[in-house]
Amino acid sequence: MSRLEEHLLKELDRFTAFARSRVGDPHLAADAVQESLLKALKSADQLRDEESVTAWFYRILRRTIIDLHRRREVARRAVERWEVETDVAPDAEAERVACACVLSLIDTLKPEYAELIRELDLEGKAAKEVAVSRGVTPNNLRVRHHRARQQLREQIEATCRICAKHGCLDCTCQSA
Repeated sequence: MSRLEEHLLKELDRFTAFARSRVGDPHLAADAVQESLLKALKSADQLRDEESVTAWFYRILRRTIIDLHRRREVARRAVERWEVETDVAPDAEAERVACACVLSLIDTLKPEYAELIRELDLEGKAAKEVAVSRGVTPNNLRVRHHRARQQLREQIEATCRICAKHGCLDCTCQSA
C-alpha cells in the first residue's frame, strides 16, 4: 500500500463525516467519498506536496459533492417536467434506478446539440421560444433537436452498451 493510500485511509472517517454533513444522506456521502477516493488514486501523479494530501483530497471531495448536487437537481427538474407532461408521477423505484450517466453524456455532444437538449428536454423551454432565440424556423429547430437526441442516443449506447438497450435500468456503467 502506498503512502497516499495509507494517508487517505487514515483520514477516511473525517472525509465521510465531512461528506455526510454536506449531503445529508449517509449512503450518498459514502458514495461521494468512494468516488473521490477513486478520482484521487487515478490522479495521484498530480499531487505535488505530500504534506498537502488532506487539502488536495478535500478539493476533490468538494467537487464530487457539487457534481452530485448538480446531477440530483437536473434529475429532479427532469422528473418534475415529466410529471407535468404525462400527468403521472413516477414511483420512487423508477427514479432510483434511472441512469445518471445520461446527464454527464450531454456534455460530450456538440455544444449546439448539448444546449438544445438542456433547453428543450431538461429545462422544458417552449420550442417556439428557442427557435426565435436562435433565429431559426420551428421546423429547422425540430430537425436539429432530432439530430441532438440521435447523437445523445449514440453516446448512451456507446458508453452504457447493453443497459442502454434495456432503458438504462440498474446501470453498471461508470458515470462520472
